[in-house]
Amino acid sequence: MINWGIIGAGDVAEVKSGPAFNKVKNSKLLAVMRRNEEKVKDFAQRHNVPLWYTSVDALLANKDINAVYIATPPASHKDYALKAIAAGKDIYLEKPMALNLQECQEIIAAAKQSTSKLCIAHYRRNLAAFKAVKEIIDSGKLGQINFARISILQPADSDIIAQTDENWRVNPELSGGGLFHDIAPHQIDLMLQYFGTPNFYSGTSAKQKSNVDDLVTGTIRFENEVIFQGIWSFCSPSHAAEENCTIIGEHGQVSFSFYGEKVFTDINGAEEILHFDFPENIQLPMIEEVCKYFTNEGENPCSAEEAAKVIEIMDSFVS
Repeated sequence: MINWGIIGAGDVAEVKSGPAFNKVKNSKLLAVMRRNEEKVKDFAQRHNVPLWYTSVDALLANKDINAVYIATPPASHKDYALKAIAAGKDIYLEKPMALNLQECQEIIAAAKQSTSKLCIAHYRRNLAAFKAVKEIIDSGKLGQINFARISILQPADSDIIAQTDENWRVNPELSGGGLFHDIAPHQIDLMLQYFGTPNFYSGTSAKQKSNVDDLVTGTIRFENEVIFQGIWSFCSPSHAAEENCTIIGEHGQVSFSFYGEKVFTDINGAEEILHFDFPENIQLPMIEEVCKYFTNEGENPCSAEEAAKVIEIMDSFVS
């Protein structure tokens, strides 16, 4: 049985992930931790979690807990991951993995010297809609892929960004940057899933209406000669809002939203709309795979090395 402890029982754990730990075979949410006592008690009571803590060290000292989900802002990911590794716990770590590549490498090095298993929460790769896109690419229906593009044009108060009590996502000391650092990890991770190993990546960014990078552009060239281009703007007017990924091949194209449940295809002139339903707890499919990995029934669904490559690419876009 995997007895989970959540470090950071906040908004992300409320619906996206927290309840899923009790819906998976051989998995139980045993404890939650948050520094605010009133809020962590409330979370535990509403979700029927037996134990709650206001201290990370106290949670990690519980020998019945053998795995932790770290769902705090990125600034604390490295320190909490290192503590969990030292305590011998397996770890499911929220994305982005850490503030920068150096911190990712420190976590990886510590995990390699331990018995702890480490998996990063790039959960969109396990959702049916995005797996369907990969199946279309791998099937050869599009023929040789020419290029892919992502266009994220949003106002600063975009409703595609999760709302929290404290807007830590635009505090570089807590998030590593602006809203780009919050949503781009999922998107870049999917591009690596779809097209393989990158051999060139570069970009540029600007602080147009805030003290963080609110306009980011980037290019990736993959070993298979696919070219990717992306633009992320969080200073666009609402009437110009856009959120789309399009992949072009010699026989047609596939396009989709990262937040919608439809995939549009146009292959050899035949158009089709594929419909999918996201699970209520959107991380459930990923957590199922994580539990299989932790119980030696499957492979790691997202390694730290894969997640570190995403951070390395993101760093190149905003440097």
